[in-house]
Amino acid sequence: MTIEHTPVRFDTKIAVLLREDLESWQRLNVTAFLVSGLGSQLPEVIGEPYADADGTPYLPMFRQPVLVFEGTKETLTAAHGRALSRSLPRSVFTSDLFATGNDRDNRAAVRAVPKDQLDLVGLAVYGPRNAVDKALKGARMHP
Repeated sequence: MTIEHTPVRFDTKIAVLLREDLESWQRLNVTAFLVSGLGSQLPEVIGEPYADADGTPYLPMFRQPVLVFEGTKETLTAAHGRALSRSLPRSVFTSDLFATGNDRDNRAAVRAVPKDQLDLVGLAVYGPRNAVDKALKGARMHP
């Protein structure tokens, strides 16, 4: 195989964990919000910009796949605790955020609740594959 065709392996993982009782539109919305936090704070996860054959430029995207998992409310709470204990970069989405309409109110809604009482519906984590796998123990791949 040439270098150009050699599969790329990553020693890190980007993962999103969603609560299993979310509606389809909520799953998509929560996933988009969660991963935007990772890209904004971790420039190493972003690849190079794209361009088509005509030279039309497009924004860069993550350099590696985003794996999406689901689990119960308890699975999410446990994963959140493990992500914190491992100091993994993370973003959270709570049920309160479905009732807000802007970033300021979103941040205020999260800030109003202690970390062990957050009603989590989504969590994104990034880090070494093994650490992310341990943090998401008990979660299953999203169907």
